[in-house]
Formats: sequence, C-alpha cells, structure tokens
Amino acid sequence: MRAAYIQQTGAPDVITYGEFPKPVPQKGEVLIRVGAVSVNPIDLYIRSGSVAMPLKFPYIVGCDVAGTIETVGVGVRRFKEGDRVWGSNQGLFGRQGTTAEYVVVDEKWLYPTPPQELDTEAAAGALVGITAYLGLFHRAHIQQGEVLFVNGGAGGVGSAVIQQAKAAGARVITTAGTPEKQQYCLQLGADLALDYKSADLDDQIRDFASPSGGIHVWFETQREPTLDRTIAMMAPRGRILVLAGRDSQPQFKLGPFYTKDLSLLGYAMFNASPDEQRECAVAINNLYQRGGWHPAVGPTYTISTTAAAHQLQEDNTLRKQGTLAGKIVIVPDLL
Repeated sequence: MRAAYIQQTGAPDVITYGEFPKPVPQKGEVLIRVGAVSVNPIDLYIRSGSVAMPLKFPYIVGCDVAGTIETVGVGVRRFKEGDRVWGSNQGLFGRQGTTAEYVVVDEKWLYPTPPQELDTEAAAGALVGITAYLGLFHRAHIQQGEVLFVNGGAGGVGSAVIQQAKAAGARVITTAGTPEKQQYCLQLGADLALDYKSADLDDQIRDFASPSGGIHVWFETQREPTLDRTIAMMAPRGRILVLAGRDSQPQFKLGPFYTKDLSLLGYAMFNASPDEQRECAVAINNLYQRGGWHPAVGPTYTISTTAAAHQLQEDNTLRKQGTLAGKIVIVPDLL
C-alpha cells in the first residue's frame, strides 16, 4: 500500500509518501480501506517531536480515520466485512497512524458511520467531535439555557462545540476573523458571532451575557489564554475549559476566581477511555442523524501531498495565519 510516514521527527518535509507494508489485523482488530483522514494539531506535535510519544519508525502520521472494513481479525464482535466505520485516537502511545490506503485499528476505537455521512465528514468530525463532547458533557456538564463562549467558531473544535452546545439548549457566543466565517458560525447555530479583532469585543460579549449573569462555560481553544480577562466575564460557578496551550504559563488573580466559585478544567481527548469515547461517538452519530451535526470539512489533500497539508495546519495553528476554515481532510490518491 501507499502511505505518508516519517523516519524521524521534524518539519513537514520529513513526511515521505511511498510504499509501506500492508498491515494484517490481529486479534480484536479490523483492516480498514481508508476513505478519508483529517489533520489535527496533535499530528503536528507528534511529527515534529514537540510532544514525546513512543514512535516506531517508520511511523505513519495521523489520528482520525473513516473508511470501510475489508477484513476482521479473530475475536471481533462489533463489526463485519463491508461495514463503514470511523474513529480517532490512532497514532498515539505506540499505535500506527492513519494516513495510508489501509490501516489496522482495534475495534474498541471504532464506531459505525451513519449511512448518509460521507467518509470525509466522518473523518473531519472524529477527534474534534469527541473533544467537544468530552469538554461540554464530561467536564463542564453544560445545562440548558446556559451561556457558552468558544473561540474560533469556524474551526474544527469551535464548530463542533457550537453544534453540540446548541443541541443541549445552550446560548452560544463565538468569534471568527471574517464576515464570511461569522456568517458560517451563525448558520451552525451560534446566537452571536463576533469579529475577534474588534476593539470592543469584550463589551459585546458582556452585553450579551450580562442578562444571564455572565458566561457559564468558557471553551478556551487558544494557545495563549488570557485568564484574567476570562474570569472577569464569568458567571458565578462558571467553568473554564482548557485544552490547548501546552507551553503557556498564564497568570491570573486568585481573588476574583475563587470568590465566584469558578472552576478551571483541563483535559486531553486522548486520555479518555474507549468506553468514554464510544459514548461520545454514539451521541455524535445520533446528532448527525437528527440533522444537527455538520462536520466542518475544509481543504482536501491526497496522501501524496500530506506534507503540504501539515504545512497549512502548522501555518494556522502555530503562526496564526487565519487562512483555514474547517478541518483539513486527506483522501487516497487516485490510481
């Protein structure tokens, strides 16, 4: 088979496209003919070596996958040949990644793809959909009628948060960098979509949230959070979710934080157990079938151009170029 892999960590240009041994499913595993994968910031960190993971070189990059089961290993109970599936949490903790024509995955990390959903949609929504659900429902326990703020509503995580929070009955504030992206956020269900460059951004957020006592859940997606600013806008007993900014060392005053009974909650999607992630997947699939989940499919690349896909993600994640909307998707090259 053909795959995108690395022999050492480094910049995007360390990614090689070439022949790779086709894997064979072992006990409890299935072989998937890949329909699509997506690119996430964690893929960059693993590829570059900035996040230490046990890697067996050559290492195939990528966490998310959607496709069709070609072969099942001994002991597989939940799936059969021909089933369409999606999943995430690959390429971690010694597992090979997904950016290849075929991939072997333990069935505990896989979920059925709704019949109407394209592989590109399922892959685009995998990691970000599970991430949003874990934050909203496992950590913040969002309630109907609460006010939520999320940065970057046109991005992968942001768009997932908007849709899942609205389905739970929350009122959603978000930000985006262009009028087109703001309109997209409103189409997803956001109640208020603001220009993050606006000089009076915080005043606009306060005006919306004040009748409810402030913001109940702040979903922080930025690598450099400004917690003093956030705390000032929170409602009593509000919850601040942090899932980015690995090297950030923010400072804030404790007084306003603890006198409001606030909570600061950090989490990483890949720490969730298979059962926890399956709960998320079931909810996401149900939301899709009800018409409330539209994964944000962005630019599409082929496996042979994975290095360029990583470069685009890096330019936006690390250099904040603002040229990306939705998830970068990678599909197999046409033969």
